[in-house]
Amino acid sequence: MGQLFEALSPQHVAFIEAQKIYFVATAADQGTVNLSPKGGDSLRVIDAHTLAWLNLTGSGNESAAHVLHNPRMTVMFCAFEGAPLILRAYGQARVLHRGDTGWEAALARFPASIAARQIFLLDIERVQASCGMSVPLYEYQGDREDLANWSMRQGREGIEAYWRKKNQLSLDGLESEILARSGLEATP
Repeated sequence: MGQLFEALSPQHVAFIEAQKIYFVATAADQGTVNLSPKGGDSLRVIDAHTLAWLNLTGSGNESAAHVLHNPRMTVMFCAFEGAPLILRAYGQARVLHRGDTGWEAALARFPASIAARQIFLLDIERVQASCGMSVPLYEYQGDREDLANWSMRQGREGIEAYWRKKNQLSLDGLESEILARSGLEATP
């Protein structure tokens, strides 16, 4: 049985900051549950009750659509080296788009990326730490540069065209609001 906490402890924060990968889970009231791996320099611990993560342009936009319909989110970290640990932060999330108040201040916390699509802020309600003794050991070899390279080739106009084509709706047809909240028109 895991241990429950109301907020992140300094030890939890140190563990989170050492991780190279984390996982984000969201779901609307009905339909597909989404679980996505995230990496790179895309997560910040704001305080003991708040996480922020930068969502880069990708093939789907499930988290944004889900959070608009049901703001629950779980962010999970697990040790792939060192002492075993699985750490989950549960809470209510909100999404910031390029046209939203607070976007610039939140974006300034992260390295610049032309692929920046949304920033999620998780208001933590509960933290769970569990053993993770069956999680395999892996050796970190480095970050992939594929998305950064693709994004640079697309440029801002190409990224926005991609949003129009691939990022407006979730798999279940839920609107992500990416165009309206980013100050873009629905048609090119």
